[in-house]
Amino acid sequence: MATKKATAEVKQIKITLVKSTAGRIENQQRTVKALGLSKIGTSKVHNDTPVTRGMIDKVSHLVKVEEI
Repeated sequence: MATKKATAEVKQIKITLVKSTAGRIENQQRTVKALGLSKIGTSKVHNDTPVTRGMIDKVSHLVKVEEI
């Protein structure tokens, strides 16, 4: 029977929306929504994965990122 290795603790990041999505292109608005952000000042904690980092790169001018 195979044993599972203990997984390393996944780093987490806190993403905060600091600028409005009004007047932005639709892809950026959808990306912000997919990150779970709706109003200015809202924050969400996500696992630090390449997928999440790619989404942040697309809207980096609208969000603030902090490592937890």
